[in-house]
Amino acid sequence: MNMKYAVLAVVGICVLVLIIGILKRKAEIFLNFMVRIVVGFIGVYFLNAFLSQRGIDVAVGINAFSALTLGSLGIGGFVLLYGILFIQLL
Repeated sequence: MNMKYAVLAVVGICVLVLIIGILKRKAEIFLNFMVRIVVGFIGVYFLNAFLSQRGIDVAVGINAFSALTLGSLGIGGFVLLYGILFIQLL
């Protein structure tokens, strides 16, 4: 009977460690996503200001679509947003 409880305790601890690891990983992914959004929006803001000073009429909007693009793709999403606008400018 004691052996049964010992095995259950070991299995329970292993499952608990796995759950903590999964939650930690998801928190890390979410935090990474949010950091990409914040840094991307800062970059969009400053690049919009820089381009408007130079007289180039191209501005990426700060909205939910931009947030999803920047958060999921990072620098590639930043380049994608401005690339689409520059192609439309041609």
